[in-house]
Amino acid sequence: MEVFRLTRIKYPIVLSGKGASFTGARWNSKGTEMIYCAQSRALAMAEVLVHLSLATLPSDFVMLTIHIPDTILVEILNTKNLKTDWNVFPGTFETPLLGDDFIRRNEACVLKVPSAVVKGDFNFLINPFHKDFDKIIIIAQNDFPFDKRIFK
Repeated sequence: MEVFRLTRIKYPIVLSGKGASFTGARWNSKGTEMIYCAQSRALAMAEVLVHLSLATLPSDFVMLTIHIPDTILVEILNTKNLKTDWNVFPGTFETPLLGDDFIRRNEACVLKVPSAVVKGDFNFLINPFHKDFDKIIIIAQNDFPFDKRIFK
């Protein structure tokens, strides 16, 4: 499987989960390391765009293509366990606890979760502490300039 991650070139191009741990996010608490990826380039872009405006849009983004071997266990979050407001912004306290629990249990290397930005699409959270993590690799890195028409 290939998943995608949009990041800035000013940060090291490695899969570590450290960035997410600095502030926490929808699926992890501050201090919990995990790597956020999207099922498509378009979703990766949408997940970043919701946090930016034309005035704050950096010009140094790169799209990473990440290969997850089919032999790696992907856990699928049971969305029936989510409360109806799981996708509000700012997020509720329940979803980070679900991601923290995924990392703590360390049973699967990847967790498939619904996107809060694009209903019907999915993000993939990678556990950097799982024994199979070293099998996940970045296979491509391409400059990703945003089309300015997005903000019209």
